[in-house]
Amino acid sequence: MKKDRFPIALSMIQPEPLPGSYRHTDKKIDEIVDASLKEAEMIMKNGFDGFILQNMNDMPVKQTAAPEAIAYMTRIGSKLREEFPQMIMGVLVNWDGIAGLAVADAIHADFMRVEHLYTGVEVTSAGLLQGQCCEIAAMRKRIKSEVPVYADVYEVHGVPLGAKPIGEAAWETVHEAFADGLFMAGKTVEESISMVKEARTRVKDTPIFLGGGATGDNVYELLQHFDGVSVATWIKNGDMKNPIDPIRAKEFMDEVHRARMSSVR
Repeated sequence: MKKDRFPIALSMIQPEPLPGSYRHTDKKIDEIVDASLKEAEMIMKNGFDGFILQNMNDMPVKQTAAPEAIAYMTRIGSKLREEFPQMIMGVLVNWDGIAGLAVADAIHADFMRVEHLYTGVEVTSAGLLQGQCCEIAAMRKRIKSEVPVYADVYEVHGVPLGAKPIGEAAWETVHEAFADGLFMAGKTVEESISMVKEARTRVKDTPIFLGGGATGDNVYELLQHFDGVSVATWIKNGDMKNPIDPIRAKEFMDEVHRARMSSVR
């Protein structure tokens, strides 16, 4: 992602449960692909810069993604890239950054996000998740991938073991694990802003995106500090299974445009 496009507003495309996952019923992959394409069209029409494709509905999942999840995410992502080449496209495979990089590189995504977990160790509903930065770095080198890696620093739903100050953790993620950008979020707007301010003291030139918590009421304030945001449930009236509400989407993007006008970046 180019700095001249910041601040960036991304939505989430979270397909229905994929074949092979616990919550999958009888929906065929072709139907899931079609639904994802329709959602991408809504995102484009509502003025977003792009989207992140995530198999959120496959939960519960362990850290190593199932082969079928990788295959189906590649199938969906390829069609999205083909139909919406002008949109920024990210990939997030729950919770496997190695699989995410494989999918992202195969479909020529603009970036991939490692949410759980790039560095450190976290306790989650799926148990302990361990940092994959060494394996991801080795894979980037091996396949000569140019897909930027954006990594979460202390994802809000996990409990980090041996947590360090956010500035130090951000520095390590960028300068020791070689992430190209960061995602972070607190449990409140105030906590999110405090986190990004502290992180910027150590990684001044690294793009930092808000990983969650953006609404039409707070995105203007948040974009005074973050380089971009990703939004999911708020523009779907609180439930990611709902279609995008065009009224809420317009309200959200109006505030994004207002933030861009006031931006000094």
